Amino acid sequence: MMKARQQRGRTHTSLPSLITLIAIVSPLASAVPSLTDDSKCECYLTNGTQASFFATHKFLDFRNLAEHAGVPPTITKPNDSGSAPVTSEYFTSKEWTEAFWVLSWNNSHQIREDATVLMVNSPNNVYIEANGDRNPSSQTWLTLRTQRLKDFQTASEIESVAPGFQYLSVRMLARTVGSPGAITALFTYHDADRLADVQESDLEVRTMDPRNTIQYTNQPSYTEEGEEIDHATKNVTLPPGHPDWTHWAVHRLDWTPKETVWYVDGTEVATISFQTPRDPSKVILNAWSDGGEWSGNMTVDDAAYLQIQWLEIVYNATNENPAKRKRDGGGVAAVMLRERDEDGEGGCDVVCSIDETPEPGKPVMLWNNGAMRMVGGELVAWIPSLVTFGMLALIPGGLW
Repeated sequence: MMKARQQRGRTHTSLPSLITLIAIVSPLASAVPSLTDDSKCECYLTNGTQASFFATHKFLDFRNLAEHAGVPPTITKPNDSGSAPVTSEYFTSKEWTEAFWVLSWNNSHQIREDATVLMVNSPNNVYIEANGDRNPSSQTWLTLRTQRLKDFQTASEIESVAPGFQYLSVRMLARTVGSPGAITALFTYHDADRLADVQESDLEVRTMDPRNTIQYTNQPSYTEEGEEIDHATKNVTLPPGHPDWTHWAVHRLDWTPKETVWYVDGTEVATISFQTPRDPSKVILNAWSDGGEWSGNMTVDDAAYLQIQWLEIVYNATNENPAKRKRDGGGVAAVMLRERDEDGEGGCDVVCSIDETPEPGKPVMLWNNGAMRMVGGELVAWIPSLVTFGMLALIPGGLW
């Protein structure tokens, strides 16, 4: 959603030598990854088109919060809606307040010029809801609500406490339900005074669209003069066999230095390299409408909801200490092959994954070079890294 709003080296590896190397070390590299916890992980390697390393992992689980569940009645007065308190003690807990806050701004300053309705973001519209599905897969979920009232649109938005994400992979098990005329979204956002300087990667569901259609964008998607920038946006019809946005699915956004890539249940559905964000950004989720052309105009009393069972992020951030920031998200080779400095910093010995795990929120350990070094020496210690590096070298463009 738009709000006003190295020199690279070449590594040449002969194919016979690479095959021999892989044959020798494959028993070491093919062991089933084991469940672990974040305290044992030095970095996280993602899969996909732009395999990248990230320094930090955060998981918010909304599936077992029955003690906080309850759907608050919609507040029908704009001022009361905007000033409402949070809906349960969960939103004052350390787990929540260290990650997100609930926003309460409104569009009375006409953030979007074509808005026809006053939109008020209310903490009252962010709540924990009991799972009422026929065959529930959880006790509860997090809901972000938007509803059209007689005099205004009540909406919801949450924003990361940390403003300095610089490359990340964010996923959510989520769905959108409700009436036409609303937007639900997950996006990164870097504000700027000029529209052309705004940086933003979007995943947006428009409830007026077909249910198998999702909009993906690297903003801005239009100019100050109102001209559309076509190559900034992909309006995607989901592949056959994938659930539409009214069904539970894992939606994923990977922001890397080269491009933004989006996935649904592990399948890549969109990639945009044009105006990929480059500067530190926030992570925002919302459900809204302002009666404008983009969102549509909701019928009075109708509502739409973004429902989320869990939210997971691996990321690099500008406020991390230097030992953490050594993993720069710039690609596999950039991290694996970086030499250690005199203090032993650099590189990444203990590599984990949130993609290979059978349990959301619980990483698995892919390899531990430090432990292997103590047992088998330097060469053995780096075998898994060499295998991965070599396999990537077989893929055109796999390293760079």
